[in-house]
Amino acid sequence: MTVNTPAPTTLEVPAHCQVFLAFDYGLKRTGVATGNRLTRSATPQPTIAAEGDARFAQIAQRLKEWQPDALVVGVPRHPDGAPHENTTRALKFARQLRGRHGLPVFEVDERYSTTEAHSLGAKDADAVSACIILEQFLRSLP
Repeated sequence: MTVNTPAPTTLEVPAHCQVFLAFDYGLKRTGVATGNRLTRSATPQPTIAAEGDARFAQIAQRLKEWQPDALVVGVPRHPDGAPHENTTRALKFARQLRGRHGLPVFEVDERYSTTEAHSLGAKDADAVSACIILEQFLRSLP
């Protein structure tokens, strides 16, 4: 999958972090993708269509199923990089994941991921956006 989103700066991700679960947070739906460091590829997973505690119950099930070493959350911004209200929501979601699951959570600039997912003809744009976010993150690793 080719991604035209801005590249993140190189992140310091411990070598033991090999398996990742990524999220494209939304108020009603949260896209999910799995991926690993070795192949630097990601696979879209079924989107979570839930809010509040119901969302976190489904996330807990995914964590149990995939047993990731770390999590990745896409953080939306305006095209010029300025934050907006969804930036704040995504950062809060990332903090909640850290607090609830005790795993490292990496935040990735996700500008244009949904636009790219739609341009690829994605049937589940949220899941494909999460995949794009994760592949962008994996490419940034040394």
